[in-house]
Amino acid sequence: MTSQQHFDVIIVGAGLSGIGAAVHLRTGAPGHSFAILEGRDSIGGTWDLFRYPGVRSDSDMYTLGYSFKPWEEAKAIADGPSIRNYIVETAREHDVQKHIRFGYKVTAADWDSSTARWTLTTAQKDGSIGHFTCNFLYMCSGYYSYSQGYKPEWPGEADFAGKVIQPQFWPEHLDYAGKKVVIIGSGATAVTLVPAMAATAAHVTMLQRSPTYMVSRPGTDAIADVLRRFLPAQLAYDIVRWKNVTFGMWFYNQTRKHPEKVRANLLGRLQKLLPEGYDMGKHFTPSYNPWDQRLCLVPDADLFSAIKTGKADIVTDTIERFEADGIRLASGALLEADIIVAATGLRLEALGGMAVSVDGAPRRIADTMSYKGMMFSGLPNLAVSFGYINASWTLRSDLIAGYVARLLSHMRAKGFAIATPTPSPGVEPERLAMDMSSGYVQRGADALPRSGNRAPWMVTANYKLDKQELKDGGLDGDMVFSALPVATARPELADAAE
Repeated sequence: MTSQQHFDVIIVGAGLSGIGAAVHLRTGAPGHSFAILEGRDSIGGTWDLFRYPGVRSDSDMYTLGYSFKPWEEAKAIADGPSIRNYIVETAREHDVQKHIRFGYKVTAADWDSSTARWTLTTAQKDGSIGHFTCNFLYMCSGYYSYSQGYKPEWPGEADFAGKVIQPQFWPEHLDYAGKKVVIIGSGATAVTLVPAMAATAAHVTMLQRSPTYMVSRPGTDAIADVLRRFLPAQLAYDIVRWKNVTFGMWFYNQTRKHPEKVRANLLGRLQKLLPEGYDMGKHFTPSYNPWDQRLCLVPDADLFSAIKTGKADIVTDTIERFEADGIRLASGALLEADIIVAATGLRLEALGGMAVSVDGAPRRIADTMSYKGMMFSGLPNLAVSFGYINASWTLRSDLIAGYVARLLSHMRAKGFAIATPTPSPGVEPERLAMDMSSGYVQRGADALPRSGNRAPWMVTANYKLDKQELKDGGLDGDMVFSALPVATARPELADAAE
């Protein structure tokens, strides 16, 4: 790049959140120039990156989809390619694609208080370095590293004669037909891979250190199917979305109020889907309460069907070491394998791994508090799209996108150049903003801000409260607005998005 380009807003990431953010910006803050910087070569984010067998959503598409674009396909629990197509279609329908700059990975962002601008440093595949400036930076790059997952180092791994695969980097032409497969892990990825691979593999074993709560739901939504026949698409979608959001909030609240009752109900339902006499206590009964960690969704009970047919099984044990023929367990048993899949989790990463500084001084996200779950204490003109962990990601990212558009329109109308979340006296950090006991959360604590002891600094897992705060709430609470002094203002640079 030979020239520096300036935009009112730069969105980082062209995945589900980034495309949604662009649509909200166009409709809610018209007249703001913007660009989307995407480090990869295509739209889709997570849904373009992950290509492992059976990849699918673990949330229904009536809540994972955008509020403004109905999901009209038959499957409520959609596969990865269908979700990517939905994102691409949204970008095309709202004329967003022309704003995307592919192949630009943002490596650093520095805020200049005198000019009220972020300067972004970008890296391209050919090794060239570029720079962009913007007045407002909107991060939609997700919360985990695209370049590396979490994978423990196991003793003897080099001795294994077969292949060790990470789902995040699935080989395009991996042939596992007729092979013995061991999948290490018990989260959504492992639960998805087992039935998908069991269809053609000789046998698939899911090796878990400890059990995860699982719940089965139909892959389609019968009520949605009926409503679509009689109502306009958007109205039918809105009704089903409301139904699913309401049920999700009710269920989550029940896990907080009556954990033992919910636990018994989940395990009782699960037992009916497994072979008679299956060891529920060992393989399907976690030591924690429901929603202390994320529940795993099993559409149409496909995992349990694979277990019933004998094509798959679950082993709960720990790894002693890898050997040439498979994995030696602490119990002494050998799990024979031709292929081992390390579905061992994500590596959390703040702001896509971007280094952040304010007037040349480095800032760490871990040292900040989260403002309304989407900005950071002391960091001006910077928002982040961060969805729910206990519900569909897009429910909150949609609210955040609407809030950002509202904030930008307010700043322009009032002549403000800077908006800085600033805690009032008495506001103190209490916990991580992502309040779960999952291993990947605890490992990645340094990538997360803190949640405060009261609103608007308290990160909630409640869509109703967040809707009141982000969609209907005021813009002034603990937000310091300021205008840029005329003497220090710089003329706009060329190359706006429109």
